[in-house]
Amino acid sequence: MGEWHNILVAVDAMASSLRAVSYVGRIAGDLEAVSICLLNVYPEPPPDFYVKGGVKDEYQAQRIARAEELFKRCIEILVEAGIKREAIYCTTHMAEGKTISDTVLEVRRQGDFGTVVTGKRGVSKAEEFLFGSISNALARHCHDFTTWIVG
Repeated sequence: MGEWHNILVAVDAMASSLRAVSYVGRIAGDLEAVSICLLNVYPEPPPDFYVKGGVKDEYQAQRIARAEELFKRCIEILVEAGIKREAIYCTTHMAEGKTISDTVLEVRRQGDFGTVVTGKRGVSKAEEFLFGSISNALARHCHDFTTWIVG
């Protein structure tokens, strides 16, 4: 099990993500040995993307650019809370052939994160079936790590 202060924060453009980042800042703001990874996972292009002439590299570049803007805001929140800038790093992944939830869990395992944080999104049962609920997946699979789900 990873150390609890090795924290993975899954973020997207939803307000609940910024609340989750703020919560992490309040909890970890005064800690010396904290390490925070901001993770943005985005879906594969829609099925008709390539038929309409879409290019995967361009899609990824666009999604990464959006994530970088989000990361800037998240970093501001964390630094204002007292977390050292050098303790924060960011990564972006496309959920290729799997759900966003599965991708978050894979990144958690690979990085040996002891704590995973996400904002709670109010998804419908249909959306949860199609896309997966990150908070539900984390709650189901948190056998060897801690999960913070922030509303």
